[in-house]
Amino acid sequence: MKNVSTILFFIIFIIVTAGIFYCIFKETKGRSRTRTKQAYLFMLPVIISLVLVFGYPLINSFIMAFQNYKLTDPNNITFNGLDNFVKLLSEKDTKLVFTNTVVYLLTSIIGQFILGLGLALTLRKKFRGRGLYQGIVFLPWAFSGCVIGLMFRWSFNGEYGVVNDLLLKIGAINEKIAWLGTPGWSLAVVIIATIWIGFPFFAMLLLAALQSIPNDVYEASAIDGCGLVRQFWSITLPYLKPTIVTTVSLRAIWSLNSFDLIMIITGGGPANTSNTITSYMYSRAFAKYDFGFASALGVAFMLIISLLAISGLAISKRKKGGENL
Repeated sequence: MKNVSTILFFIIFIIVTAGIFYCIFKETKGRSRTRTKQAYLFMLPVIISLVLVFGYPLINSFIMAFQNYKLTDPNNITFNGLDNFVKLLSEKDTKLVFTNTVVYLLTSIIGQFILGLGLALTLRKKFRGRGLYQGIVFLPWAFSGCVIGLMFRWSFNGEYGVVNDLLLKIGAINEKIAWLGTPGWSLAVVIIATIWIGFPFFAMLLLAALQSIPNDVYEASAIDGCGLVRQFWSITLPYLKPTIVTTVSLRAIWSLNSFDLIMIITGGGPANTSNTITSYMYSRAFAKYDFGFASALGVAFMLIISLLAISGLAISKRKKGGENL
């Protein structure tokens, strides 16, 4: 079975390599042909390296998606057709995980965008101590996911966490809450951590976009009698549109790819109620050693990410910032 996977990889590798050389030596006219050849020749070492480093795992995982590939039964690795995908669609845990992923993605992206936009609008105008304040609020973006995960794990600990202690002192709750062990609350903690670590990214890019908007546009609108709300909807948002699309697309893809916060804070529990696609895929592969099912989940996840990326590119190319002013 391993030999079959290796042979398939080399067949696909040869096809990709042949496609690259075809692009290099295909017929073009005059100087354009020379420039095209030079560009592809300079790119060739990087392309081949990427195909070797990323191509083999990707192709191998695609092949494993159609296999009964369990390390607990290494002597029974066989092709099983679409069984893993049928299992993927029929399992209750999979449906729960997909629902968690949608909730996690929408709430975390909306939260990051609102906080990031509010912070960018606040930092747009100069005030005393703006540099220090800006450095402090942008600090979460500099921390690693491991550090953030450990911080939130201990802060929301049901017995010794500072969150329960503060809520009890101000009278918001009457007894301690097992944040990480209660369905619903565990996913909420992960979402809060994701928002906290991600909103500075929105703020930085949106602030840069805000500073690029000409002041003359605001001055002219003020003369015409536009208030702050009308200026925001008619001037600020249209100019910010390309940046918003880019940041939302990037953070959506990064958030979907990230599983470190989930594994560190909750471990996906309790009973998969805080698992997303990536963390569930990781646990199925390295906890239950079911690489076939995990690969099928990875193929489905790759299709979702591709659709998000294509949609983001299509929307961003449709209209430039300020085009409708």
